[in-house]
Amino acid sequence: MRAPVRVLVLARAPIPGQTKSRLVPRLGRWGAARLQARLTERALRTARAARLGPIELHAAPRARLAFFLRCARRFGASLHAQRGRDLGERMQQAAAQALRGARAAILIGTDCPLLSARDLRHAARALQGGADAVLAPAEDGGYALIGLRRADPRAFSDIDWGSGTVYAATRARAATLGWRVRVQRTVWDLDRPEDLARRIALRARVRGGGP
Repeated sequence: MRAPVRVLVLARAPIPGQTKSRLVPRLGRWGAARLQARLTERALRTARAARLGPIELHAAPRARLAFFLRCARRFGASLHAQRGRDLGERMQQAAAQALRGARAAILIGTDCPLLSARDLRHAARALQGGADAVLAPAEDGGYALIGLRRADPRAFSDIDWGSGTVYAATRARAATLGWRVRVQRTVWDLDRPEDLARRIALRARVRGGGP
């Protein structure tokens, strides 16, 4: 029986010197790697809290690393290796695989600590209500979440990943495909020193009883 929704978390291994490179001057190689580990765990915790269906952890560069094995056990996720020449191809392959066993798939990364279980549930409701795709834009021009009811390689091909045009290009591609798209709230990624300062300030407000 096909699951209503599968939640896919795409993550890079927290290897010192190979992750969060823009934060290395602030945190050091090991500090940046520890942050990547915490963000990965947070994304998986969010996926589990949404209670939408099976969770898949799509790992790079290798799935069988001890960190990913621990995460899969801890959060009840199935573990998969990311496959593809670029991010678009890896996302397409992950979505196509998931949709063979589910009516919808929601893909998230690990860079957005503000993405919540409620965001995932809203995306699931939109997909179940007839949307072909759901997007949560990011302030840097990308997106933090994409939900899909179908996997079409054209949705992910010939996009300048890592640029500030990813969200706009994806919306244009969805329009070309004739997809009905729902857009959720805009969020921000934790990827640069100024993002780290923003996150620290937000946590301080939360602990102090702010919004």
